[in-house]
Amino acid sequence: MSTVTSTTTPTPASTDDEVRGAWRVVAEREITTRVREKTYLYSALFMVVGVIAIVVLTSILGGRPTDYTVGVTDQTSAGIVSQASAVVDRSDDGSTARAKELASTAAAEKAVKDGDVDAALIATDKGYEVVGDDEVDSTLSAALSSVATTQALQSNAQEQGVDLQQLQSGTTVSERLLDPKASDDGGRQLAAYVFLILFYITAITFGMSIAQSVVQEKESRVVEILAAAVPIRAMLWGKIAGNTLLAFAQILLLAVAGIASLAAVGQTDLLSALGPAVGMYVVFFVLGFVALAGLWAVAGSLASRQEDLQSTTMPGQVLLFAPYIIAFSAGAGVKTVVSMLPIMSAMLMPSRMAEGGVPVWQIAVAVVVNIVGAILIVRLAARLYERTLMRTERKIGFGEALRLSE
Repeated sequence: MSTVTSTTTPTPASTDDEVRGAWRVVAEREITTRVREKTYLYSALFMVVGVIAIVVLTSILGGRPTDYTVGVTDQTSAGIVSQASAVVDRSDDGSTARAKELASTAAAEKAVKDGDVDAALIATDKGYEVVGDDEVDSTLSAALSSVATTQALQSNAQEQGVDLQQLQSGTTVSERLLDPKASDDGGRQLAAYVFLILFYITAITFGMSIAQSVVQEKESRVVEILAAAVPIRAMLWGKIAGNTLLAFAQILLLAVAGIASLAAVGQTDLLSALGPAVGMYVVFFVLGFVALAGLWAVAGSLASRQEDLQSTTMPGQVLLFAPYIIAFSAGAGVKTVVSMLPIMSAMLMPSRMAEGGVPVWQIAVAVVVNIVGAILIVRLAARLYERTLMRTERKIGFGEALRLSE
């Protein structure tokens, strides 16, 4: 009588289960390895100090009052300068203008040339002239001109027996702001540029780090050991998750440093205006960087050695550099369109929000497009990564990789 013995082979965990468990291990490895690098810590510290320095220096230089010195040759001109000081103070809080008496017109011109005075107010046959070296500060010039003109009108009106109040009737020009709470354009513009620069530097730094780590693993054959224990797709997801978390932490730290610096220097109006832009900047950065991280990882998998990265990382560099150029040189229409495209909108939309006046629907479109774009790009990156990571003999082009993934 024969006996039939049956054996049951254990069913291995599904690929999806392996991926879900393994990518966390890879992500932890990426994070712990990176935070131990002194270059990472120093670069993060340098950027934080840079943001604080920009805010503080801008506040000091932008809000510092100016004390103008004006050369004069007579008491009448000195009186004009004295009255102009009040006008300067109204135009530029805290600034003043004081007269410096000089012996002659030639002496006044020499003082201007030597830099002893900011300008000179010289009486002429037709009235007065404001003398400067290569230029005259517009605030000072406008104040001197306004006071001199008013005094001349008063003198002429008295000589002609004209009622000056009737003569000036209807000449008052007042100012009314439709958006009085809006911050100055200078601060907004600076914030827009800072957003662009920080995104570019952070994305290029972390992106190149991802690509270089992949190539190092390929060159040292470590990738073969990892692939035997961890699904390749999990390796990609772990790299994306780990580096995105690190980049997010750095951007969040920079945002907090910027907000704290603005509050510390008393720029509460600018802080209120930029608050939503700063918050959305962090959101857009995460969405954009997830897609970029996938592309950078693929760039590393296409290369067989470090020297190949110059060409394989070019698409990622172009995606980062293009919106940077567009922000500085393109017209409003082009900026609007590009700020709603995947990845590039992650740089341009927060920059536009910092400048103000962006419709809510455009922000919503940019968010949705970035989410969809990130999902599609990461899925494509996973296919390319799986097909190219183990090919260590030569560099592979993107076109060839796309054909391999079909």
